[in-house]
Amino acid sequence: MRTRRGLCYPRDDVCLEKIVVRIKGFAGNNMGCRKRRKLSPEIAGKRDFFDALPDDLVISVLSKLSSSARCPSDFANVLVICKRLNSLALHPLVLSKASPKMFAIRARNWSESAQRFLKNCADAGNVEACYTLGMILFYCLENRGSGASLMAKAAISSHAPALYSLAVIQFNGSGGSKNDKDLRAGVALCARAAFLGHIDALRELGHCLQDGYGVQQNVLEGRRFLVQANARELAAVLSSAAVESNKFTRSWLTWSPHPIPHPNLNLSHRHPAVPGCPLLSDFGCNVPAPEAHPACKFLVEWFSAQDGMPGPGLRLCSHVGCGRPETRKHEFRRCSVCGAVNYCSRACQALDWKLRHKAECAPVERWLEGEGDGGEGNEAVNGNDDVIEES
Repeated sequence: MRTRRGLCYPRDDVCLEKIVVRIKGFAGNNMGCRKRRKLSPEIAGKRDFFDALPDDLVISVLSKLSSSARCPSDFANVLVICKRLNSLALHPLVLSKASPKMFAIRARNWSESAQRFLKNCADAGNVEACYTLGMILFYCLENRGSGASLMAKAAISSHAPALYSLAVIQFNGSGGSKNDKDLRAGVALCARAAFLGHIDALRELGHCLQDGYGVQQNVLEGRRFLVQANARELAAVLSSAAVESNKFTRSWLTWSPHPIPHPNLNLSHRHPAVPGCPLLSDFGCNVPAPEAHPACKFLVEWFSAQDGMPGPGLRLCSHVGCGRPETRKHEFRRCSVCGAVNYCSRACQALDWKLRHKAECAPVERWLEGEGDGGEGNEAVNGNDDVIEES
């Protein structure tokens, strides 16, 4: 078929033979091969309509695709279409626009090729790639220096989850000893993430102010931050796709004694599918729990494949949507009532209390004798204090 400009599309009925073309993947490695038709001399000298498109226009379309991708396969399928798309899809401008969901790689599919692709995206300036790869390197691959460096690179670009993750590292002294904890630095990072609207950072900062943890105690200001965290949580639910699809509208508009379970409860055998209570139930609303970040989902899947044991004597954060492991023994805080759960932060503690632990917590007096002699862990948290009175 000939266009007005004299260009023509290749015809299916004119074909001499088929040749094999090798396709390269994210990091330049071979993904396989497919057959491509070799055109007859009648149309071999004429250009295809797609070949006439300028590179900058194709890159613009691919940038839009990468920024709106809902899963890695949405973008990976482009790489196998043709040789030109394969090269232009790996352009730094396209990689810098990639959405967080494009980096939602499953832990069982992790490979050197996936790591190189994330590294290329991070080198292109994609802050989500910096944060995701930083979390994987720091917690899963135990490359603390490179992981913290990538998260710091994202934090410099005002990436709120990266700022909050660095705050958790400072609060716990992760990757070092107990003496490496810097509470003031943790509060400063948390305040910056809270200023950017990060809900967990707002909640963490509120608890720090209420308890005088790393900052001068100010109960009223702490309560204000906790209420603000709840308000932002409600705003996030109202703008979510779940509400638009009318999936949860009936349940959270009216009070119910059976709260909505967390959507990620089936990711790990450590967390049974027990109904929990979302934080906004304090206001009489029953809202779905927020969706975990792809990096946190990766951590949960990674350590679930290891039977929930990141190492000898090490534990995972008990909040279902977190996935952070201890980097040394007794690093995380434990519930002072039952001693059966531990948390990397006060935000995870508050969320898990409302989600499931409130119904499971039972007093146990012997846990301090069995594990309390480590001498290096954070102080235990009072299970009764987990209830946040925001209403």
